[in-house]
Amino acid sequence: MKRLHVHTTVRDLEESVRFYSTLFGQEPARHETDYAKWMLEDPRVNFAISTWGKEPGIDHLGFQVDEDSELGEIADRLAKAGHAVAPEKSATCCYAVSDKHWVVDPAGTPWETFRTMAQVKTRGSSGAKAEAEAAALAAMNVAAAQSAGAEKGAAKKEGKGCGGGACC
Repeated sequence: MKRLHVHTTVRDLEESVRFYSTLFGQEPARHETDYAKWMLEDPRVNFAISTWGKEPGIDHLGFQVDEDSELGEIADRLAKAGHAVAPEKSATCCYAVSDKHWVVDPAGTPWETFRTMAQVKTRGSSGAKAEAEAAALAAMNVAAAQSAGAEKGAAKKEGKGCGGGACC
């Protein structure tokens, strides 16, 4: 069974824990000095907050699955969507050991699909998330350059170019 995953970066963890515990009507299932996670059943959501991100707000979205087959199924769909998928096996991240796949959507939001095998005492980190973000950025830069080149060529054909000055 799948569970939606939302990970948000916060400035003040304890203030945020109080807020979300009140909102969800329950205490976090996991609470560390830099991280907290609620495993909600209605709706089925793994909602996590941490102080690790660059900016407050959504850090990433995803799906948590129970079975390897579900993880493979989602990875196949992500690959068919035409975006670079970065797999991780037995990754230690967010105080857990998980098999994962990372991808970045067209809007630039990282998505994580994962199956957790164990809880651990160390935070860890995800190198594949950074790889997926770098691949998406490179793809966006290529697309932007191709689009700019096509626009420049069309403007030149229409006689609207700048004449090859410094702006080109």
